[in-house]
Amino acid sequence: MTRLRRLLVPVLSTLVMLALLLGLGTWQVERLAWKEGLLAQIARAEARPAVPLGDTPEPFAKVRASGTFRTGLTALYGSQGHDTPAGPMLGAQLLAVLDRPGQAPLLVDRGWVPTAPNGAPGPLPAPPAGETVVEGFVRQPDHPGPFSAADDPVQRRFYTLDPVAIGHALGLATVAPFTLVAMGPPQPGQSPVPAEALPRPVNNHLSYAITWYGLAVVLLVIFVLYARKVLRP
Repeated sequence: MTRLRRLLVPVLSTLVMLALLLGLGTWQVERLAWKEGLLAQIARAEARPAVPLGDTPEPFAKVRASGTFRTGLTALYGSQGHDTPAGPMLGAQLLAVLDRPGQAPLLVDRGWVPTAPNGAPGPLPAPPAGETVVEGFVRQPDHPGPFSAADDPVQRRFYTLDPVAIGHALGLATVAPFTLVAMGPPQPGQSPVPAEALPRPVNNHLSYAITWYGLAVVLLVIFVLYARKVLRP
């Protein structure tokens, strides 16, 4: 009886931890099914023709917008490396303003362009002239965090993709509250380098589920070994 009493607290603790681990594993399995459905939705959207861009675009949809790019009104966003024929280079995303008839101007991320090692932009490629159709996906606005790099509106260098703030810095009275990220095949040796596919969220839920269920099995093994030791005559 004394030995059984010694197992009371370990049994209760093991049951609580086991329920927690199994619950976390099951939650990750449910998240896995949700994420796979989302990825399938993105793949279907990518395979279909682009739809006209509306005022409230659907997330993860391929859209198109038409208008005229403003000449000389560009900005740079972020700072990231990119593999080029000349080797890895530092660069940023080139932002341009697309004027649309009867609608607010639209901030367009035309793609990656190289910058100097100190971050200074080189000669920026001019946008297409005349009426232009841009296909891509919508990116909702970001908000600066406590560790975000500071924007430099004077130099038109931004590290938070907030189209309203960037639009004000460019002198726009109004601007669409989202950014259109251009998609298209890259041209060898030319910039900007547009996105080639719709963004896909990372799907690690299967490995997480295996981890939680594996920990549950380990917990049971440890408890069984402990209980055998306690109950051994």
